[in-house]
Amino acid sequence: MMRIGMLTSGGDCQALNAAMRGVVKTLHHSGEEVEIFGFHAGYKGLINSDFRMLTNRDFSGILTKGGTILGSSRTPFKLINEPDEKGNNKVEAMKHTYHKLNLDCLVVLGGNGSHKTANLLRQEGLNIVTLPKTIDNDLWGTDMTFGFQSAVDVATHVIDCIHTTADSHGRVFVVEVMGHKTGWLTLNAGMASGADIILIPEIPYKIDKIVSAIKARADSGSGFTILAVAEGAISEEDATLSKKDYKKKVEKSPYPSVSYEVAAAIEEKTGMEVRVTVPGHMQRGGTPCPYDRVFASRLGSEAGKLILKREYGFMVGYRNREIVKVPLEEVAGKLKTVDPNATIVKEAKMMGISFGD
Repeated sequence: MMRIGMLTSGGDCQALNAAMRGVVKTLHHSGEEVEIFGFHAGYKGLINSDFRMLTNRDFSGILTKGGTILGSSRTPFKLINEPDEKGNNKVEAMKHTYHKLNLDCLVVLGGNGSHKTANLLRQEGLNIVTLPKTIDNDLWGTDMTFGFQSAVDVATHVIDCIHTTADSHGRVFVVEVMGHKTGWLTLNAGMASGADIILIPEIPYKIDKIVSAIKARADSGSGFTILAVAEGAISEEDATLSKKDYKKKVEKSPYPSVSYEVAAAIEEKTGMEVRVTVPGHMQRGGTPCPYDRVFASRLGSEAGKLILKREYGFMVGYRNREIVKVPLEEVAGKLKTVDPNATIVKEAKMMGISFGD
């Protein structure tokens, strides 16, 4: 009998349940006897040996359910070698739980930090298979992560709704989109919703360029402008600062986020009325879109196949429209960012979208 552990780590997103369902259904339909141990609250559950046995019934009816039936939490990789609140060595505690349950494999669904820890556990001798989840789409080794398309749909809908009120009142609207340190979500949602200006971390902006783009629209008869601003967007001036100095500046800033800073600068330089909308965590919530349901199910199924073949130490990824297995050591610690010279960026600029550069 195979004994499989499973956990969801880091921020939640849509289609986590669909991915787990794909793994379990594939294992059970293989004809091999399998026991599934679900760890509560991510790596914390593995550390504290907090788990429950899962049956087929647990995976019934969850394809369309957002969030995660196992719960999740953040266990920062930079603190992984520090004792937890009980004084336990986290890595040794996780290894102890794995071996105590006599697991054949641990399935980890997570983003960048989760994959660093997964790779560390692989190096410690544990059998690991991972699945790429994050609305940020910033995991190295895969063209797409599940949760991303659902978040694009939510962010796009928000900006779509903003269009009508922006047009009615002739205002400038700044919509702050999530995405952590990368601009994938903002770029796609901005283009899908017809945003006039898109600001992403990979292309530092100049406020005067933004103002020029807004004034050009006003001069052409457009009474409103919509900016899709990534939460990690940064000005050219700030981009020259060291990480330490930039962190100090942010801590002293009177603005809650970059969107408010951009909005204040626009108001000061143009005299126009500017409003800021921050949809926040609703981008991670709700039911997964049909694309993510299918995509996560496929990834989960392929993970199940790797487990049945006893092929461990891989992330199941997606490259060039094909499901692939990617060695964990190639994924851990690497960030997939938007190339400022990417075709999609050039095409957006050809259509008149400003990136503030």
